[in-house]
Amino acid sequence: MKLLQSIKYPILKAIDFSGLTFLSPVVRLCYGEEPAVQAKKIVQWIIIPVAAIGIFLMAWNSASEKIHTKSGRLPSPKEMFQAYGAIDTFAEYEALKEEAYLMSGPERLSELTATESLLATIEPLAKATTEKVAATKEAYKEKQEKTIAPLTAQREKLKTEFEAAQDERKASLASQSESLQPGDQAGYEAFLAAVKLDTEMTDLEKEQLRNLKTEIDNIRDKKSKEVAAALYAQTQAAEEKQFLEKKIDQLTRDNRSEKVASAKADIKEDTDALMLLTGADALKSAKRIAKDEARLAKTETSDYAGAKTLWYQTRRSILCVFTGFILGSAIAIPIGILCGLNSTFMAAMTPFVAIFKPVSPIVWLPICLIIASAYVPAPEDSALMAWMWEDAWFLKSYDINPAFIASACTVALCSLWATLANTALGVASIDKDHMNVARVLKLGFWSRLFKIVIPSALPLIFAGLRISLGVGWMVLIAAELLSSSEGIGKFVWDQFNNGASDSFAKMVVVVFIVGFIGLILDRIMIVFQRLVSFEGGAAGV
Repeated sequence: MKLLQSIKYPILKAIDFSGLTFLSPVVRLCYGEEPAVQAKKIVQWIIIPVAAIGIFLMAWNSASEKIHTKSGRLPSPKEMFQAYGAIDTFAEYEALKEEAYLMSGPERLSELTATESLLATIEPLAKATTEKVAATKEAYKEKQEKTIAPLTAQREKLKTEFEAAQDERKASLASQSESLQPGDQAGYEAFLAAVKLDTEMTDLEKEQLRNLKTEIDNIRDKKSKEVAAALYAQTQAAEEKQFLEKKIDQLTRDNRSEKVASAKADIKEDTDALMLLTGADALKSAKRIAKDEARLAKTETSDYAGAKTLWYQTRRSILCVFTGFILGSAIAIPIGILCGLNSTFMAAMTPFVAIFKPVSPIVWLPICLIIASAYVPAPEDSALMAWMWEDAWFLKSYDINPAFIASACTVALCSLWATLANTALGVASIDKDHMNVARVLKLGFWSRLFKIVIPSALPLIFAGLRISLGVGWMVLIAAELLSSSEGIGKFVWDQFNNGASDSFAKMVVVVFIVGFIGLILDRIMIVFQRLVSFEGGAAGV
């Protein structure tokens, strides 16, 4: 009991420190501290938000049945979770194919046998799901036709009746027009009224026919849940079958060890043949062997060249945003410190801040792309790119290229302003007594900077860094989308252009992934902000 009491306040401190203050009432309630007050706070900060999320999901599910666009129906929460499962399954398949590509020896043969056995069990299942889809579609079509048949018959009947009525009215109007006498105002007024009535009746009849056709079309367009379930099962089976077939390829003809063994055998055969050649034939054969050996060296160290998964693209986006964030902070913090220390320098910087701060990332990105492409016209010949691809172990798997650099620079240019402004404010707000003490102690510029200025301004600097990181994360997605740089933005653009049945749902999945990552980044910055905040300082929201 004593131990539980001793950890109460450390737990509350940790919760407050991490910005998860909605958990504090739960901890206090567990310790029996003012139960009524804590229960009220739990209802306010936990139960009501959870209820709001539930209401949102129900409203979303209801709206998904009614909102139809040219790109498809708005996906429901269930379809979004299915799309998330498809994304995760695809990433798992790619990881397994990569493992298969790198396997060799008995392990490869054992895995090949197991995969072929699994494929043999999946093929009948895939065939059965295809047959079920056809049967379900046929049954649903028959059901639709039964519903549509009376409406179609009614429409045809009305159409015939309306055509007959229109012909009769036309004949009557023609007869009235022939009997008109010039100057007979009453006759002309009656004729005009008859024409108006004919027009109104014709429009009303057309409207009735249109309504019936719309009703028929809506029935035809209505999706069957049974068909959707059958199609989903078919897709799952087909994707697993395709994965197993591709995995077998990675274990056989596309396997690295197999390609290396085959290349070595060809080189040995060509080398043996070379010993019997002379002159031009020998030179030609030797050149071919040299090329084959160079190709073999690359094959021996080659990696699996699979499709980029969303999780890879997410990691690359996070790397890109932190690259831009660090670059922007490296520019903003020194300039902000100088602005806070010197009002003349701040006056000189004010026009640049005022002009460049509102510039959209869509404007910055092409400029950054042009500059990055100019400095790195051929990435494969660049020493910096070579270092990133080969020596920097934490970067080489992320294919750093000019588009990545341009996206990071765009993030930096759009996100540095909050840090610059908060740094200048923090430095300018330092207690004058602190600076006077520094003068009395005759501290030099660098001593004052690192012992007084920066420590005093850190809370506001980190408040600016928190805002900058959030802005950078928003800017990055648009930058990746426009620059076609691998990342979350490119994934969204690929899905938009894909046109697959689940592309819309996958884009909705990305919305939540981007939001959750943004939330985590914000929580991380809150922790850092509170680490450098003075006791009782401003708390993060």
